[in-house]
Amino acid sequence: MPISANRGRAVLPGPVALLLAVPAALFGLITWQVAAHGPLVGLDERLSRVLVNPDRCSELLADLGNVQAAIPLLALALGYVAVRRRRAGTDRWWLPVVAAALLMVLVPALIVPLKALMARPGTPAEPPGTGYYPSGHTATAAVAYGSATLLLLPWLRTPLARRTLITLCAALVLAASYGLVRRGYHWPLDVAGSWCLCTVLLTSLWLFLRRDSGGAPRAPDARQLP
Repeated sequence: MPISANRGRAVLPGPVALLLAVPAALFGLITWQVAAHGPLVGLDERLSRVLVNPDRCSELLADLGNVQAAIPLLALALGYVAVRRRRAGTDRWWLPVVAAALLMVLVPALIVPLKALMARPGTPAEPPGTGYYPSGHTATAAVAYGSATLLLLPWLRTPLARRTLITLCAALVLAASYGLVRRGYHWPLDVAGSWCLCTVLLTSLWLFLRRDSGGAPRAPDARQLP
């Protein structure tokens, strides 16, 4: 069984509102600056010239945001949680898994039109073209690894295990983000914009999972206990 589903259920409206409002506002600001080629864009381009240094390491780190790397890991987490919730006798055991899967599907549905609308050119390290803002690879990494983490956390029994999982998730997202900028695949603002957007998406998923409309799991048979 997961750690008590009702422990710490109360959600403070102020902090939660900030988790949604602040990144949403930052995303709006960054998007406006990119669209208007504002002062942040000039700073962004200067920062990129300092950071870009394509090498094999940065390319490998950037690959952590590939669908081929992120989606299989998310699928493993979805499968594990689905099996555990079903064995635990949880009502609507499939609901969190479906919610996380739909959130992953939502990523390209949001990112692709934004890329077309913004039509931002790439860095000098990339061939001529547009469609670099926001970073799809960053969004894929953030939502895939973040959703997997949110689903797995209730099944970890110790604070150390939960901290380790959260640290690993953050490390994977930051590594992919660093690789994308260092390799020159994206401007820093492309990555920062995706961070803000994905913070809103993952906070929404977290709120949904906390409500857990499937209900609390029934007491499992002793043979089902790990």
